[in-house]
Amino acid sequence: MILFFQYLVATIIVCPIIAFITVLLICRKLRIKKHKAIGLAADITTFLMFFSIPIALQGLWNIGILMPMLIGALVIAIVFTYVDWRTKKEMEVKPLLKKIWRFYFLLFSITYFIIWIVGITHSVMMFMMVD
Repeated sequence: MILFFQYLVATIIVCPIIAFITVLLICRKLRIKKHKAIGLAADITTFLMFFSIPIALQGLWNIGILMPMLIGALVIAIVFTYVDWRTKKEMEVKPLLKKIWRFYFLLFSITYFIIWIVGITHSVMMFMMVD
């Protein structure tokens, strides 16, 4: 039973799209509004992508990117905070954090799909070269 949960957690970390769809379906079954369900699914998926992108890059090309990714996320948060501070009279923390987190979702989703496409292409090319 513990082994099953280990495989389940590993699958969700490696493939956050499964987590996105699962959370979305669960929220819809609980009759949560569509935009709230998508937001919650995106929030959970963003957290998982913080782990899955470095794992994918490490597995495919043996590149360690966790620290540069965390530093980049910190720089993005600083830039968003600075822009928000300069453009608004009063900063609101919750909307600012939500905006930063959703930007991470867009950035990480694009990065994740590029990694998948390049990884699959690389695997196909390697397979073709073996034959």
